[in-house]
Amino acid sequence: MSLLLDTHVVLWWLADDPTLTDDIKGRLDHEPDVYVSSATVWEVAIKQAIGKLPEPARLPERIQESGFRPLLISFDHAILASRLPMIHRDPFDRMLVAQAQFEDLTLVTRDENCRRYEVSILPA
Repeated sequence: MSLLLDTHVVLWWLADDPTLTDDIKGRLDHEPDVYVSSATVWEVAIKQAIGKLPEPARLPERIQESGFRPLLISFDHAILASRLPMIHRDPFDRMLVAQAQFEDLTLVTRDENCRRYEVSILPA
C-alpha cells in the first residue's frame, strides 16, 4: 500500500510521539512507498516562520532528510484541489486529498474533515 502522510503524522513520526500506534510506526518505517508532499514541507516552513511551530530547528530540512519519498505538486494536483468540494478550508489539507486521489495513495491522517472526501484513508 502506498501512503501519503498528513503533516501531523510526519511531525509525530519525527518526534517519536506515542500518539502514533506501533502498527502505524511500523508501516512508516518499513513500507517502501511512503510519501510526503512538498505541501507539507511548505506548511511546516510557514508555521515555523510565523512562530506557530517553534521547535525543532531546521524542521523542513529534517522532513526532507527523513527518507520518505517526496511528492511534488503538479498542475494536475492543483487543478483537482481547486475543484474539491469545500468540506475542508485548509489549502494544505485540500492539496493532500487531491494528491492522494490523483496518485491513488492512501492518506494517513487523523483529520476528520479529510475523511469526508472520496479518498482512501488510514486512520492515524
